[in-house]
Amino acid sequence: MQVVLHTGAHMTDEGKLVANLIKNSEVLAQWGTHAPNPASYRNLIRKLLRDAAETSVGEDARDVVMNAVSPEQEPERLILSGPGFFGTPRMSAGGGRFYPSAEARLGYFHQMFPHDQLEFFFAIRNPASFLPAVFDAANFTAMAEFLRGTEPAEFCWSNLIHRLRDAYPNLPITIWCNEDTPLIWAEIMREMAGLDATVALDGEFALLGDIMTRPGMQRFEAYIASHSGMTEIQKRRVIAAFLDKFADDSAIEEELDVPGWTEQLVAHLTELYDEDLFAIQRIPGINLITP
Repeated sequence: MQVVLHTGAHMTDEGKLVANLIKNSEVLAQWGTHAPNPASYRNLIRKLLRDAAETSVGEDARDVVMNAVSPEQEPERLILSGPGFFGTPRMSAGGGRFYPSAEARLGYFHQMFPHDQLEFFFAIRNPASFLPAVFDAANFTAMAEFLRGTEPAEFCWSNLIHRLRDAYPNLPITIWCNEDTPLIWAEIMREMAGLDATVALDGEFALLGDIMTRPGMQRFEAYIASHSGMTEIQKRRVIAAFLDKFADDSAIEEELDVPGWTEQLVAHLTELYDEDLFAIQRIPGINLITP
């Protein structure tokens, strides 16, 4: 069985990805893929991970998970989604590293599913907005305390991906930028579900309504309806064109209010993020989904 682990990051799609996959359960089932409701397994897996850290992964861990998510029939491909798989928001950054427990947590999943093929799916986000978002969720009183004394510029996603690649050389890893998600939403869903690129899914443009004006979205939907058969590349060009004209600036712009952070620091972190993407592209065996 193929086991897809969608582990976040925190504060990216906010559960919308797995929710859209669940809406397409009938289509996924035709391809042997099952995306169970996260409510059926997140707390269970959290407990299994906690027990594994204290003792070890139980021999019956796989059976326990499968009975919870797919008691009747084992699928060919199982999607498990949870930003907490690598820890809480308090554990998302520290010592200059994103998700310091990621390697160990992923090791526990390998022990849970020792004879299955694991795949790793993960959205990254500009540290200039990611760090303030997880800081707010972590309930620290000061950013310096949250970052354990390290500077924001020390954090880069390529470090996390290098660590996982070094620890698990044969693990299929798929990465994308949260900022690009509205443009590549359909491709992310298909790749996660193991579907052919030609398979139609409900909710392919679900995120556009969050960042496009209502009149623009209505025109976009009418255009798509009247131009069936477009390739994925053509769809992205249409999306980009409509966003260029009808983007809701108030929804796209993020207000960052971190004591001590200047506009210059935010710009610097954004520049480092752009450079980090090139570093990620050079890591062997990484599937980076881009517009």
